[in-house]
Amino acid sequence: MVDRIGFIGLGIMGKPMARNLLAAGFDLTVQSRSAGPVDELVAAGATRGSDPAEVAAASDITITMLPDTPDVELVLAGPRGVIEGAVPGSLVIDMSSIDPGATRTMAAAFDARGIAMLDAPVSGGERGAIDAALSIMVGGSDVAFRRATPIFEALGKSIVHVGPSGAGQVAKACNQLVVAATIEAVAEALLLAERSGVDAAKVRAALLGGFAGSKILEVHGQRMLDRSFAPGFRIRLHRKDARIVEEAASATSTPIPAFTVVARQLQRAVDAGDGELDHSGLFVELERLTSR
Repeated sequence: MVDRIGFIGLGIMGKPMARNLLAAGFDLTVQSRSAGPVDELVAAGATRGSDPAEVAAASDITITMLPDTPDVELVLAGPRGVIEGAVPGSLVIDMSSIDPGATRTMAAAFDARGIAMLDAPVSGGERGAIDAALSIMVGGSDVAFRRATPIFEALGKSIVHVGPSGAGQVAKACNQLVVAATIEAVAEALLLAERSGVDAAKVRAALLGGFAGSKILEVHGQRMLDRSFAPGFRIRLHRKDARIVEEAASATSTPIPAFTVVARQLQRAVDAGDGELDHSGLFVELERLTSR
């Protein structure tokens, strides 16, 4: 028997992920703060849920894809939250990027009720969500991971069970550290080429053929050349993730000097009103910073 799936949070990432679950044949109940995406998914075959508790009550597995830690805490554990509707033996999968400590606290609350919880944040942006090509980093028990694997296979290409509860969120923090630092490095390199009077597009092409080659140079480097920063992953959300990285580093006495510079750049971009740009828009902040 195929598990009934609930999906809460139909934003830039959540909506295409939910569509892919429908396309894979899952029985899907959806709920989100905005009516438009819910209407779209219902028209495609999903069932409408009125609140998180109702979604959980109608589902064997409930997935959340939300912006920040307080949003997840409210939806999972707040009034009419998932915890009020989920039954013993069901599974909750949070695919948001949030604080590992909060994840462990919520997982313990669900476990006390006989409900398993996985943290399974993703990387790959909107394109990865649309193409079902996400990288999924999972924390939680082996049993819960095995149960969720068919769902993850409908959403992503790289699926790694990192460890116990919270481990997926730690992996995502590490991912966001590397991604932000690399975006900053690519922006600096292309701006240096441009201001040195060299064709930045040709510099990018040359770098792609060597050790400096990366997905970020390929995709976000082209965005920078095109000055095209429609959001796949917003700067304000990466700033949120940067706080998680900084808190984890502080809690473990881990030095992150390179990332500290990038976190300041992300904050400057948000303060300048660019928080809704794609995170490759750090290029804009770099240009602004060097023109002061």
